[in-house]
Amino acid sequence: MANEIGLHVWRWTGRLAMGLVLLVLAYAAAGLIGGSIPANARWVEPRDGIRIFVEDNGIHTGIVMPVAAAGVDWRSTFPGNDLADPRYAGFDHIAVGWGDRAFYIGTPAWSDINPVLVLRAAIGSSRTVLHVEHVPRPPANNAAREIVLTPDQYRRLAAFVRDALGPGGMVAGGYGSGDAFYDARGAYSAIPTCNEWTGRALRHAGVRVGAWTPFPVTVTAWL
Repeated sequence: MANEIGLHVWRWTGRLAMGLVLLVLAYAAAGLIGGSIPANARWVEPRDGIRIFVEDNGIHTGIVMPVAAAGVDWRSTFPGNDLADPRYAGFDHIAVGWGDRAFYIGTPAWSDINPVLVLRAAIGSSRTVLHVEHVPRPPANNAAREIVLTPDQYRRLAAFVRDALGPGGMVAGGYGSGDAFYDARGAYSAIPTCNEWTGRALRHAGVRVGAWTPFPVTVTAWL
């Protein structure tokens, strides 16, 4: 009897594992397909305009914008007094990313990432944050893809970022002396990921990018 029960459990465990593998593969395939379908397919990058960057660390993407450009000034929205060292607010750009609050704030280093945090975020969370870092203008490379926007396109991008801010203001200090976390709107899950937020911001501005961008490559492959 014990052997029969053990065999039964082993079979169901194997089926569950296989089901999870198939689910992950289906999700990956759907994400790559969604990322290969263009939104704003007719967009043409202007020669001159406002230069922004899409940063990519291999897992997460974010948007790097000038502190002041095209009538948009971020200094009152993300003031230096929110930083551990206000001198960082003297940099000329800010990097903004969106994501699950527990995952974002709880993983200051790669070693802090664990399957439980990943699973909780993927299942869904209504508590999200904007991570804002004050930075110098980055060099254009694979880790920071440069995009030129018209002033109107840039203002649409900035409006999207502002609309993502929640009513709670700053909710936590950052990973270092030049960044902070702010209350954000929207729910996070495996569908609206941090990279999809970046894609949505670019789509809102009118930039050609994937129709659904859950992975970094589904954003950066278009840039």
